[in-house]
Amino acid sequence: MAKASRSGETGNVILKGRTGVVDCMSDEQAESADEPVDADAADDPEAEPETETETEEASGLQDGDFVRINYTVRTADDETVVDTTYQEVAEEADIDEEGHEFEPRIIVVGAGHVFEAVNEDLIGKEVGDENTVHIDAVDAFGEFDPDDVRTVSAEKIDEDDRYPGAHVNVDGQQGHVETIIGGRARVDFNHPLAGEDLEYEYEVVDDVDDPDEQAQGLLGMYLDHAPEVWIQTDEVDEEVQVEVESEDEDEESEYETETQTVEKETLYIEATPQMTMNQQWLFQKQQIAQQIMDRLDLDRVIVQETIDGTGGMMGGMGGMMGGMGGAGGADVEEALEDVDVDADEIVDELEEDLEE
Repeated sequence: MAKASRSGETGNVILKGRTGVVDCMSDEQAESADEPVDADAADDPEAEPETETETEEASGLQDGDFVRINYTVRTADDETVVDTTYQEVAEEADIDEEGHEFEPRIIVVGAGHVFEAVNEDLIGKEVGDENTVHIDAVDAFGEFDPDDVRTVSAEKIDEDDRYPGAHVNVDGQQGHVETIIGGRARVDFNHPLAGEDLEYEYEVVDDVDDPDEQAQGLLGMYLDHAPEVWIQTDEVDEEVQVEVESEDEDEESEYETETQTVEKETLYIEATPQMTMNQQWLFQKQQIAQQIMDRLDLDRVIVQETIDGTGGMMGGMGGMMGGMGGAGGADVEEALEDVDVDADEIVDELEEDLEE
């Protein structure tokens, strides 16, 4: 899979030195052939003879390529699965599947989306290639630091989380509780995988060239959920400052506002409940959107939220029942037909109230 215009490569012929000597020469020209064509070049001791150098195009995956991969990450010591894109592997490892989509993930080579050792191994790979990369702890989640295991006041921990093994946030640091004795808690602020060497097994599923897929893949990587997206070119009226020409050259330039129609490459995202409640999206939507715009050369991102009528049944029922007046029980039974309640019981209660 050849890729063109890679960083650091010319992709074309480099010409050095000068040209201009004719191919066919007369006897007189042959006698003076040793004379330089360019006197300036002859005086330059560093002048190089004419040569041609071709740089071959790099093949396989290169930095900046979008690629879809399957992977499983295990600890090197005991082969505990810590992350995977395979449903069956997750089930065997008893990984919590709630809220996760186990399917190949889209990453950008060289963008820091995988460990550096994995990124280096991906360079030059083709679709269908697979490998297992060993990652030392220091290059994964760091070595275990005993100084990051500290005793803190239990009052700094939410009451519901005051038990061994609970994941907690103390003074802005993430950690897990080791022990709690009295009013003191022993908390380990090391990453859960600190000190662990990892084995990163991957397979290159395919490369991704479609911009919509690329945008969806990036969102899926950031949010662990891929909403529906599409990219389109919009014509937008925009106010811009334009310079007003002055007849007097000595006068300072003046500007006025003018409305112009410009084209903007726009990414539309159909928001989902999972997305709107995602903590990373809630607190980092600006950064996520900016990274996607920079990566795909877009001008803006528009997030759309669609609210349909399927969730308004109970609200409509409440209004109907509140204003039913002398309506008969049969109408109430019909309204409650699809609701998981005892309709007869409610009708009896309503009729008793009306009789009173």
